[in-house]
Amino acid sequence: MLQTIENVNAVVNNFVWGVPAMVCIIGVGLVLSARTGFIQFRKFGYALKNSIGRIFTKSEAKEGSITPFQAVCTALAATVGTGNIAGVAGAIAIGGAGAVFWMWVSALLGMCTKFSEVTLAVHYREKNAEGDYVGGPMYYIKNGLGKKWYWMASVYAILGSLTVLGTGNATQVNTITTSIDSALISYNVIDDAQVGMVNLVIGIVIAALVAVVLLGGVKRIGTVTEKLVPFMAVFYIILAIGVVALNADKVPHVFEMIFVGAFNPSAFTGGVVGSMFMTMRRGVSRGIFSNEAGIGTGSIAHACADTDEPVKQGMFGIFEVFADTIVICTLTALVILCGGEGIQYGVAAGAELTISGFVTTYGSWVTIFTAIAMCCFAFSTILGWGLYGARCVEFVFTTKVVKPFMIVYALVAILGATVDLGIIWGIADTCNGLMSIPNLIALFLLSGTVAKLVKDYFAKQEKKN
Repeated sequence: MLQTIENVNAVVNNFVWGVPAMVCIIGVGLVLSARTGFIQFRKFGYALKNSIGRIFTKSEAKEGSITPFQAVCTALAATVGTGNIAGVAGAIAIGGAGAVFWMWVSALLGMCTKFSEVTLAVHYREKNAEGDYVGGPMYYIKNGLGKKWYWMASVYAILGSLTVLGTGNATQVNTITTSIDSALISYNVIDDAQVGMVNLVIGIVIAALVAVVLLGGVKRIGTVTEKLVPFMAVFYIILAIGVVALNADKVPHVFEMIFVGAFNPSAFTGGVVGSMFMTMRRGVSRGIFSNEAGIGTGSIAHACADTDEPVKQGMFGIFEVFADTIVICTLTALVILCGGEGIQYGVAAGAELTISGFVTTYGSWVTIFTAIAMCCFAFSTILGWGLYGARCVEFVFTTKVVKPFMIVYALVAILGATVDLGIIWGIADTCNGLMSIPNLIALFLLSGTVAKLVKDYFAKQEKKN
C-alpha cells in the first residue's frame, strides 16, 4: 500500500514539477519583474533600508495586528526552516551542485514574486469576526479577481489547510528529532534502541509548546518569532561562515561545480546526474520549498502587519527571499560542498548531509550546536505554518474552527516525531506545487494592479522628497 502511494505521488510530483511548472514559475516571475521595472534590483537598496533598517525601530501594533517587523519575522520563521538545511542537501544529492545555480535563478525572480504576493495581500486584506487582519492568496483572489474566482480561492485554502500538517509540521518535527538523536548518539547518551522513546518525549514537548504559542493568537506568535528568528539566523550564519573560512581553498572549485554543473551535471557527479532538467527542477522546487515565493503562504503573515502601505510592506518580501535563499541556502550549500565528504549523488539525503559538513570541519562536538540551530529553524517554521493553516481553515469555515484546528495541528507534532516520514517529504513537495497553481494564476492576472501600486507609491514618495 505504501509503495503504491509513493508511486502515485511520484507520478503527480513529476507532473506538478514538470516543464509546465518551470515555465509558469519562471514566466510569472519574469512578467512581474518586467511590469514593476525589475523592482527587486532597481529598489534593492530601498528594500534593505526598509527591512533591516526597521529592525531596530521599536513600535507597537494596533489591536488585531502585529508590527511590520513581527510580520516579516513570522514569515521568515516559516521560510527559514528545514528547506534551508534538509531541502538544500536533497537538491544537491539528487540534482548535483548545479542545482544551487537554479536555486539562485528562482530566488532572483522569486524576490519580485514574493514582493507582489505581500503587496497584494496587504492591499486586499480584510478584518475577521475577531477584529484581526486576514489576507493572503485566497483573499486577493476573492477580492482582486471577483466572485467568479471564489472557487479558486477555496481550492487554495483547502490545499493550504492540508499542506500545513505535513510541510509545516510533521517534516519539521522529523528534522528536530533527527538532529537531537544524532547529537545524543554521538555522545553515547542514548543508543539506537532508545531512540523511539526519546522521539516520543520530544514530540509531546513540541506539541505542548506549539499549542501554548498558537493558542495565544497572532500577537503571541509575532512576539515569539521576532525574538527567535534573528537569534537562529545569526547563530547558523556564523557556524556556516566558519566552515567556509576553514575550507577557503575549496571554494573556487565549489563554485566551478555550481556553475558548470548547472548545465553539465554529469561532469561532477560521475554521470549519476546526467540531465540538466533534473538539476534545474531540483534547484527550482527546493528553492521554492525554502523561500515559498510562488506559493503565496508568506503573504498571509504580512497581511497581519500594522501598515497602510502595501508596497512598503512588500519590500520585506524582497528581503525575505534574499535572506532565505541567496544567503542562508547558499551557506548551507557551501557547508555541504566544502566541508562534507562522500556525497552519494542520486541517493536521497536530508539534514544528515548538512550535519556531516559541520562535523567534518569542526568535529563531533558541533552536533550539539547544529541540533540547537535545527531545532530553532524547525520550531519557528511550525509556528509560522500554524498561522497559515489557521487562516486557510478560517477562510473555508469560520473563526470558530481555528482553535480546534490549532490543537489538532499541535498533536501532529507527536506523529511527526514517531513515524517514518519518507513519503511525507514527497507529498509535501507535491502539495507545495499544487498550491502554487492558483496563486500563480492570480499573480499573473493581478500583475497590472501590482504595477499600478508600485507606480503610485513611488510617485508619492517623490512628492514627499
